Amino acid sequence: MEHADTPQTDKIDVTVPSVARMYDYLLDGKDNYPADRAATEQLLQQVPSMKVLALNNRQFLRRVVRVLAEDYGIKQFVDHGSGLPTADNVHEIVQRIHPDARVVYTDNDPIVLAHGRALLEQNDNTAVITADFRDTESVWSSDEVKRLIDMDQPVAALFVSVLHCIPDSDDPAGVVARVRERLPKGSFLVVCQLVSEDEETRRGVTEFMDLSTNGNWGRVREESDVAHYLDGLELLEPGLVEVSTWRADNDLAPKQPSAEWIEFGGVARL
Repeated sequence: MEHADTPQTDKIDVTVPSVARMYDYLLDGKDNYPADRAATEQLLQQVPSMKVLALNNRQFLRRVVRVLAEDYGIKQFVDHGSGLPTADNVHEIVQRIHPDARVVYTDNDPIVLAHGRALLEQNDNTAVITADFRDTESVWSSDEVKRLIDMDQPVAALFVSVLHCIPDSDDPAGVVARVRERLPKGSFLVVCQLVSEDEETRRGVTEFMDLSTNGNWGRVREESDVAHYLDGLELLEPGLVEVSTWRADNDLAPKQPSAEWIEFGGVARL
């Protein structure tokens, strides 16, 4: 698909930047609009490390999925707020290791749904559903989750770079906790989000994104907030870290160029 500069459907307001499409632009994708690109360029002026951060975050997701599939035998994944399809999606990684693995993607952006369904037409073990992952009941009681996910077997629940999209009033820690309560023993939670220990950076980026997305944003938080999501669980080594350092498999990945803000997270086992 080429860059789309005109609306494809009246259900999508392409004049308002979407976090999923801004992320797609940072990853050099093609499924974004002028408003998304303009907002991203403005954000890059404020925090120039954003592009490297996005690339490192995607590499973190790939490593996590591979490790969980290879080392822990996980064959079921539910990806909350999955975003637009890009190279080496979760199902592609895990199904190379376990061809019978099952993956459900969730997102509330209609463009994600359209592109995801087109990608997965021929893959009976993978599905994409339209759902706001804050509504845990809608996600986990959906027909596709019931069809694909065996709740008697371990599941990996992914919250990769999405919890900063949830305002405090919607209780992101509560969202993670509700999913955690549903997961069978031996399952995993994967969590990371944008953090900064600098109050000015947190406030500036949060205000910019909240304004740009018409309120479809939460906030940049602190490392302690991310730790709270996984209270009481066993963290896989190396624990909670800046994501480019989580089990890095080579020295070729771009380094996080600045500590102004980072993507911070890790993996916990139930």
